[in-house]
Amino acid sequence: MNVLDSQREMRSAFLGGFAGQLVSGLIWLVSAALGTWVGPRIGMAVLFFGSMFIFPLTQFSLRLLGRSAKVSSENRLWALGTQTAFTVPINFLLVGAATLYREAWFFPAAMVVVGAHYLPFITLYGMKMFGLLAGLLVIAGAGLALYGPPIFSLGGWLTAVLLIVFAFVGRQIVLSEERTK
Repeated sequence: MNVLDSQREMRSAFLGGFAGQLVSGLIWLVSAALGTWVGPRIGMAVLFFGSMFIFPLTQFSLRLLGRSAKVSSENRLWALGTQTAFTVPINFLLVGAATLYREAWFFPAAMVVVGAHYLPFITLYGMKMFGLLAGLLVIAGAGLALYGPPIFSLGGWLTAVLLIVFAFVGRQIVLSEERTK
């Protein structure tokens, strides 16, 4: 299976990342809301522990949408997706370090980590939109940490919106592609 066919299969099986980004966006939304109205530590815990359920919730959501949520054994990009997913919990060690220094850096640091994790999605799905999403998250995260107002959950709210918007953009790209086949 060549790279273009592998990317097309990934896009179709995962609807351009739609379900994963939607699930992620909703977790960020709940985390930001709880961080705003209950307390920062609850918001942090929800994002960290809630993120552990992204993959199973994504698989469940895709199956509800009638997608296979898996690719053929010949598709070598599956390994890239798995490797990419594991960069986030590993890099959360840095998010923790940043948060120990300044609690308001939790969401901005997490934005940088999640944004950087989206860069390989350009290759994984063959979709340039992930480069834009990655850039927006990294730049906004760094900008909020260095120059933003000290509002704890602001980065959480912004990331939730970006993830949900890009989920629908990716979905539309794939549905349009499938209609023209």
